[in-house]
Amino acid sequence: MEEDHQQVSDDSRLMELALECAIQAGERGEIPIGAVITDLTGTVLAATANEREARHDPTAHAEILALRQAGERIGDWRLEGCTMFVTLEPCPMCAGAIVMSRLPRLVIGAWNDEYGAAGSRWDLVRDRRMNHQVEVIQGIKEIECGSLVRKFLSERRIR
Repeated sequence: MEEDHQQVSDDSRLMELALECAIQAGERGEIPIGAVITDLTGTVLAATANEREARHDPTAHAEILALRQAGERIGDWRLEGCTMFVTLEPCPMCAGAIVMSRLPRLVIGAWNDEYGAAGSRWDLVRDRRMNHQVEVIQGIKEIECGSLVRKFLSERRIR
């Protein structure tokens, strides 16, 4: 039981780091989504945020950038034993990349009811037809993560 409490505490701390990345992205005019990847020991391998506007790249989602950064850091595209923490449920593109990277664990802040592909709209990461399935933990800092995106999009619509 103490181990479960420690895991929730670690997950919360690392989601906080993903939130910091997301806030910085929002300040730059990007949709505020942050992603962090850790190895088995909890060492941070990547901490990224959306950069689609800055890079003029439709694939520059926080999750994709984190997967690339973590792969470079460990020298392998297989991220076995790693965990991704992301403030908003991944879209189908990111979910597919997560599956292909062999990432075993995904911790999500808030659901993405419009584009989510890790359990809300679709469940690509746990689809038995895929070559790999990902454990999904949802709801870590859910209120903070969800309100950050909603506030950003609401303010953007007003402008």
